[in-house]
Amino acid sequence: MGHLVWAGAAATLAGVGFLLGCILAVLAARRAGADEAALRARLRRLIAVNLGALALSAAGLMLVVLGILLP
Repeated sequence: MGHLVWAGAAATLAGVGFLLGCILAVLAARRAGADEAALRARLRRLIAVNLGALALSAAGLMLVVLGILLP
């Protein structure tokens, strides 16, 4: 079950990496000084990426727990 733990840890780290990427993209969009409509459109696209990254991270943590609990 060690492979399950390592795969889950990799998925969790990838999800956290994507979350950090979303944070940096939002900061860059806010600093760009675009009008409110353009900023909203950009943030609307980033919400989907953000939710996907959160789901990937949660699934990775579930794999880690499953790998630990199974003998």
